[in-house]
Amino acid sequence: MVLIPCNVVKAVNRLSNLVALLLASSVHAAVDFNHQIVPLIRKHCGECHTGDKLKGGFSMNDRAALLHGSENGPVVEPGKTEQSLLLEIVSTTDEDLRMPPKGDGLSADEVAQLKQWIAEGLPWEPGFAFQAPAYEPPLQPRAVALPAAVDDRDHPVDRLMDAYLAKQKLPRPEPADDSTFLRRAHLDLIGLLPSQEEVEAFLKDTSPDKRTRLVKSLLARDVDYTEHWLTFWNDLLRNDYGGTGFITGGRKQISKWLYEALVTNKPFDQFARELIAPPSDESRGFIDGIKWRGEVSAGQTVEIQFAQSVGQSFLGINLKCASCHDSFIDRWKLDEAYGLAAIYAEQPLEVHRCDKPVGRTAQAAWLFPELGNVDAKAPRTERLNQLAALMTHPENGRFTRTLVNRLWHRLMGHGIVHPLDAMQSEPWSTDLLDYLAHHFQQNGYDLKMTLEHIATSQTYQARSEILNDDESAYAFKGPRAKRLSAEQFVDAVWQLTGTAPKKMDAPVFRAKPDPAAAKAIALTGKWIWGSSAAEGKVPPAGETILLRANWKLDADPVSGAAILTCDNEFTLYINGRKITSGDNWNQVTAVALHDKLKQGNNPIVVVAKNAGKGPNSAGLYFQAQAKLANGQDATLSSDASWQFSPSANAGKEGRLGALPNNFKPVTLVKALPVWSKALAQQGPALLAQGSASGDRMIRAALVKSDFLMRSLGRPNRDQIVSMRPGDLTTLEALDLAN
Repeated sequence: MVLIPCNVVKAVNRLSNLVALLLASSVHAAVDFNHQIVPLIRKHCGECHTGDKLKGGFSMNDRAALLHGSENGPVVEPGKTEQSLLLEIVSTTDEDLRMPPKGDGLSADEVAQLKQWIAEGLPWEPGFAFQAPAYEPPLQPRAVALPAAVDDRDHPVDRLMDAYLAKQKLPRPEPADDSTFLRRAHLDLIGLLPSQEEVEAFLKDTSPDKRTRLVKSLLARDVDYTEHWLTFWNDLLRNDYGGTGFITGGRKQISKWLYEALVTNKPFDQFARELIAPPSDESRGFIDGIKWRGEVSAGQTVEIQFAQSVGQSFLGINLKCASCHDSFIDRWKLDEAYGLAAIYAEQPLEVHRCDKPVGRTAQAAWLFPELGNVDAKAPRTERLNQLAALMTHPENGRFTRTLVNRLWHRLMGHGIVHPLDAMQSEPWSTDLLDYLAHHFQQNGYDLKMTLEHIATSQTYQARSEILNDDESAYAFKGPRAKRLSAEQFVDAVWQLTGTAPKKMDAPVFRAKPDPAAAKAIALTGKWIWGSSAAEGKVPPAGETILLRANWKLDADPVSGAAILTCDNEFTLYINGRKITSGDNWNQVTAVALHDKLKQGNNPIVVVAKNAGKGPNSAGLYFQAQAKLANGQDATLSSDASWQFSPSANAGKEGRLGALPNNFKPVTLVKALPVWSKALAQQGPALLAQGSASGDRMIRAALVKSDFLMRSLGRPNRDQIVSMRPGDLTTLEALDLAN
């Protein structure tokens, strides 16, 4: 090996550099990005197109943003000077088109520098940005190593919070007294005040684990838990029992599905999948949104609503800005919002910027392609299934972080990331957020378990923080006292005064499914149709008939339920009011009856329709049972005593019109095996659950909003509401003062 002296190496290098410089200068000196291009952009473009400034949806903050262009397409491409829109608008003499619009514009030398830079391929200093990028939350989940326990506070949440407080040099909050904790836990977990007996028993209990046992016992009260948390989920999923869209048929509620998901504590990953890719009509109201009447803007279409709802509810991402133009406040782009919307679209979806078409079609795509993507060419049902799988992918930590952040906020009064739908923001404790998200995933996406985990910590059981006027920089100093929701306040009044209403608006069974009770239910009804099915005939396609019976009750019902199914379509009316409808003969429909029946006569009318393209089998099955205030049981099933009319009556705006006078006895039809199978699998369980609802106090979450609840902050749910205001709004204060 030959060793070359260091001074010789340096001399050769200097000579090589000199030769290269002389050769380059014979053509053009290479553009100097740092000393020529950066000052040029700062001087002429920085005010509108760097940092978080995105005039026209165009950013020059880094090379990727520059190449992305504006919402209308590329502005500049490496090496292409002749087709460069950027060069054109900085060099034009038309002052209405020239950029920048203020001042004298670029000099001839500056335009030449810009042109050379483009010709040389837009070289950029690696890693350089005019403004450092904002915090970008991680995508993948993270297992957190817990700090050592201090003072025997071994609960994982306490270990993390003790380390946080020590780092922030903040004192540990003092424990709340038993009365405060008892009231807080009751209101937070089931939304009800503790009874006098519960207060006395808890205060007398001296066992060290009584707080943990209380939390567990409250969460075990399935119906109370469900009817409290309905408020949270109705707000977040914009579900309601009336209001915008329902009268015109442009909106469907998911109340029955949601109630059952909560009362059975459905794992949240399955919960989300069934909302994004509905297995039945019962949960599809969420993705279908609201079909507004008349002409709507591009940002109000059901496809864009889908993107906004999925992004906000499950990822804490607000895509409203990005649904109109590239967002000015975070990283989301117009094409990303439309890509998510296109997953739902049944027809090609044209991209609109600020309500004007831009001449291209959106391609179905998932927001985080690192996890996979959606096949844009697949049928819509498959695209939705793919999206549901990506949303709940084990490596999608944003899904779990968003949910646990919402639960922490509900219990503690302030999110770990706050506001809740700004999940691009940096959390005040990354370790706490990541720990809770990982714990949630590792424990089967169990909502109740996460609530229990937080509520059994001494952090939750501490005294409420005393707030200062300065809220500019949040630091955890204890749970925050929370304003009662409208539903909590009204429930408390009803609870104390015994003035709760007797009827509810939510079409739900107020009970948990009971397999043992289902086994005791006998299916006693018969399948019926009109005379077109008599003597072995086959009903024609499209035939619509009326089927009716009268149910006479000796007393008001305390509880009750009905099941029905029809091949192919039905609408059920009780006492002249529309109760429910269905068009899936393979799905048994169930309805609660205690608030729809009365002492005396109760006309039951079903508008039934056959489908198909030619004659085919048709039939209706109905069975109901009720427990009456006098202790009696009452039943009604479809049988030969029912009557039919061939005169169709579709009803109007939820009411049944006048009935014809040509009713005749029905025909009993032989059940098809597929009918019997679906009925046997679903009917008994649904009837048992509905009959077990009992005579509980009606909760505010089960009734439509009224003037008082609106004045107390219950929102109109035509938009997603993830956080109700913590203070009275001006309108609420005026309402309550008058």
